[in-house]
Amino acid sequence: MKKSLGQLPLIAAGLAIFGTVTFMVGQAPAPAAQGRGQAAPAAANFQKSGTYFKNVTTSTLKELSVDDFIAAMGVMNAALGYDCATCHPGAGSDKVDFAIDTIPQKRQARLMVEMVNNINKNNFNGQQKVTCWTCHHQHDKPISTIALDNLYNEPFPEDTDIISPSIGKETADQLLDKIIAAYGGAQRLATLRSFVATGISLGYGDFGGDAEYTVYAAVPNKRTTTIFYKEHPERGESVWTVDGTKGWVKTPRGFLPQYELIGGELEGTKLEAVLSFPGQIKTALTGWKIGLNRTIGDKDYAVLQGNGPNGYLATLYFDLDTHLLKRLVRYAPSPVGRVPVQVDYADYRDVGGIKFPFEYKFSWLDGKYTAHVKDIKTNVTIEASKFGEAALKK
Repeated sequence: MKKSLGQLPLIAAGLAIFGTVTFMVGQAPAPAAQGRGQAAPAAANFQKSGTYFKNVTTSTLKELSVDDFIAAMGVMNAALGYDCATCHPGAGSDKVDFAIDTIPQKRQARLMVEMVNNINKNNFNGQQKVTCWTCHHQHDKPISTIALDNLYNEPFPEDTDIISPSIGKETADQLLDKIIAAYGGAQRLATLRSFVATGISLGYGDFGGDAEYTVYAAVPNKRTTTIFYKEHPERGESVWTVDGTKGWVKTPRGFLPQYELIGGELEGTKLEAVLSFPGQIKTALTGWKIGLNRTIGDKDYAVLQGNGPNGYLATLYFDLDTHLLKRLVRYAPSPVGRVPVQVDYADYRDVGGIKFPFEYKFSWLDGKYTAHVKDIKTNVTIEASKFGEAALKK
C-alpha cells in the first residue's frame, strides 16, 4: 500500500535535514550528459555509491557519491508514490535487505533509469527534459488517458523548474534593492555579522514531539543547526553544519549517522547560509531574473530565480507588500530529476532594526518540519568549533 510521503519510513530518513541542510542531492558523472537539470561532476576524491553499496549497477547512479545516491532514491520514491520498503524489504527496521536483487520493481527501476538517461542523451542533446516525474506523477504505472472529470475541474497547480521571465515589470536589480531595504537597509544589514537563534522544532504530524532548536550563523556563509530532544537524550544530538567550504551531517539514528556533503547539496547549504544575511542576497546567486507573480494561499508574490554552481537553481518568492521572503525552493540536479527543497518563512519580527523570520517550515522529499524561534541574539561571538566538522563533536 502506498503511504503519505510525509510518513514514509524511508531509508534516507537520517538524511532528511532540518534547516541548514536538507535532503541530499544527486550528481551525474558525465559532463556530456549535462544541461539544465543535469549535474556536474563532483570532486574526484569521494567514494562512489557503486563501490560503497552492493548491487548499484545503473550507469549514472553508480557514479554518485553516497549522499547524492540517497537523494536520487528520494526522487524516484516521490515520483512513483513508493516508499523504500517497496524495493528494499524491511526498510525502516534492523532487518532491512538493501542488496536483494529479486524484487521486480527494483529490476524495473534500473531499466527505467537507463531509459531516461538514453532519452535525454539521444533526443535532447543531454539536457534533462525527461525525468521519473515526467510520466509517473506518483503512479507506479503512468496514466495514459485523462479522466473527464479532471478535464473540467481546476487544474492541479504545478510549477515549472525554470520560470518564465516577466515582461514590462521592474528589473531583478530593482526588486532586490526593495528587498534589501525591507529587511533593514544595506547600511544596517552590513553591520550584521553573526546571530544565534533558539527555539523549538516540531516534526511533521507532531512526530517526535518538541525539541530544542538552535541556529548559529556567521558571515559570509557559515551556519549550523542543532536539534536535541531533551526528554529523549538517547536519540542523540542531530547537527547540520557548513563552515563556508565544507558541510557535514550528524544524525545518530539515521541510515548514515555521520557524513560529509559532497555535491549539489553542499551548494544548497551554502546558499541558505548566505541568505541568512539578507544584505548578501544580490551575490547569493547569479543570472537573477524576475518571473510572473505566483499565488500562494490567497496572496500574490513576486518571483525571482537565480543560478548556483554546477546546475544548481533556486526560486524565491517575496511578499508584494512587505518585500520579505515568503518561500525559497532550491533545486539540486540528479540523474533522475531535480531534488527540491522548500523553506517557508513567516512571523517576521524586528531585531535591532533588522527583520528576522521567527517561523520556518521545511519541506523535502520525505517529510516536513516546523521550527519556531523564541529568541535571536545578534553580533555575538561564536566559537569556531560551532561550525564545520568540529560541530559534530559533543
